[in-house]
Amino acid sequence: MTYKITQYAGYSVIHLEGDVDLSTSPNARKIILECIEAKNNVLVDLSGVDYIDSSGVASLVEGYQLAKSGNTEFGLVNVSQAALDVLQLARLDTVFPIHLSLDAVAKVAKEPG
Repeated sequence: MTYKITQYAGYSVIHLEGDVDLSTSPNARKIILECIEAKNNVLVDLSGVDYIDSSGVASLVEGYQLAKSGNTEFGLVNVSQAALDVLQLARLDTVFPIHLSLDAVAKVAKEPG
C-alpha cells in the first residue's frame, strides 16, 4: 500500500493505493488517526484500493469513531468496487459518509444547511 495526502475544500484527503490488509493496515491506521488527531476533516480516497480486508476496514471504523468523538468530519470518497463490496458485506456502506467524487463533497459543503 502506498499513500499521499492532499488538501481539498477544507479536508485532508488520504489517497490509499494497493492492498489494505493485515500487513499494511497498521500504516493506514496511523496515517488516518494522525490526520484526525490534528483536528483535520478527513476524506479517505479508496479509488486505488484493489483489496481491503477486515483489518483495513477496522482502521476506517476507528478513524470514523475518533473523528465523530472529536467533532471533525470523516468520509470515504471515490470508493473502488472492490472496497465497496467489502463495505456492503459488512453493512458499513450505510454507516460511513460515502461520496462519489471530491467535487461532490465540495458541492455539499457549499450548500446552506
